[in-house]
Amino acid sequence: MTEAVLEKLKILTAAAKYDVSCSSSGTVRKNNGAGVGNTVGGVGICHSFADDGRCISLLKIMLTNYCKYDCAYCVNRRTNDIPRATLSVSEVVSLTIEFYRRNYIEGLFLSSAVVRNPDYTMERLARVAKDLREVHRFNGYIHLKSIPGASRELVNEAGRYADRMSVNVEIPSERSLKYLAPEKDHKSVFEPMGYIKQGVLENKEDRMSMRHVPRFVPAGQSTQMIVGASSDTDRDILHLSSTLYTMPTMRRVYYSGYVSVNDYDKRLPALKQPPLVREHRLYQADWLMRFYKFKAEEITDASNPNLDLDVDPKMSWALRHPEAFPVDVNNADYEMILRVPGIGVKSAALIVNARKFRKLTSDHLKRIGVVMKRAKYFLTCGEIGLHNVREARPDVVRRQLRLDFGDW
Repeated sequence: MTEAVLEKLKILTAAAKYDVSCSSSGTVRKNNGAGVGNTVGGVGICHSFADDGRCISLLKIMLTNYCKYDCAYCVNRRTNDIPRATLSVSEVVSLTIEFYRRNYIEGLFLSSAVVRNPDYTMERLARVAKDLREVHRFNGYIHLKSIPGASRELVNEAGRYADRMSVNVEIPSERSLKYLAPEKDHKSVFEPMGYIKQGVLENKEDRMSMRHVPRFVPAGQSTQMIVGASSDTDRDILHLSSTLYTMPTMRRVYYSGYVSVNDYDKRLPALKQPPLVREHRLYQADWLMRFYKFKAEEITDASNPNLDLDVDPKMSWALRHPEAFPVDVNNADYEMILRVPGIGVKSAALIVNARKFRKLTSDHLKRIGVVMKRAKYFLTCGEIGLHNVREARPDVVRRQLRLDFGDW
């Protein structure tokens, strides 16, 4: 690696850190003489996680941070005076292979600013993936960012070589996007999403009728929304997320608390630090929609457009609906047991299976893994439930839970 390439690597990995589809590790493994190689000071190495829980190290980098757009919320916007760099296709391929051979990484996470036009940028991203797969026979993980506005042909070309692709929505509403990024619109984002979805579904049909068909984006697609850069409420964000999850290929929606990188732009809110608690609550709400059978309109509504920052969304819903409790764990259906604070997906399934053989008590629930300090106000199993949320009043329960758990 030459000094010039190393300098580009530092600039472009720093530029890629605002994409939260995988978390930066900041790990540094120095050679003390007993091992082989270094992690180049941890530059660009980040961690992602597979469905089975395995931690995967990725080279997270941008192809270029030169951009034709001037989005108010982006550090790489055209009018910013920052160090710029561009890696050639062969340089990205070489870096990936050399890092992989040294066991620094198991895959590549590649994004890019839009240079010249979307098709030109998308063509270069696709060439990186194609060279890795066909020239170097690289079988590691590849996550490519699809460029908004790119043509169907180029998105399909990239999809033949990538494991996962993503197109960032960035701002939840068209109105706010037009205000902060006048050169963009949601149509240019949702069209590539549709191309990916169609490609995956067509590939699935082809694989059912033909024996040898290369897979198309086998890990599905994801997207990201910036939280706090616009006036959009949590209700706006969750309703869009709920709509996106109706796509059979959408695996994850990521939420990124807005980092104030362009505080001179008066269109942006004056935030001293990212809204990390709000970001955390959105991830919890997202989890409720994906695994707990909640609908977006149940988590937030017209009278509560933003999530409660003091309590998690599940507890917030329970405190707003005391009429639904207490839940009898020995008789209630699985969906209702899931709604009890302190009971997770695994615990709810264990409860439903265990009650077939005996009447459950609080001791059984503790052994199953139920957090009784939270759940005791919302369930009954014979000997508990005398001080439930209806009798003790939601405000009293909220105060007691804050005493028990502090900031949760």
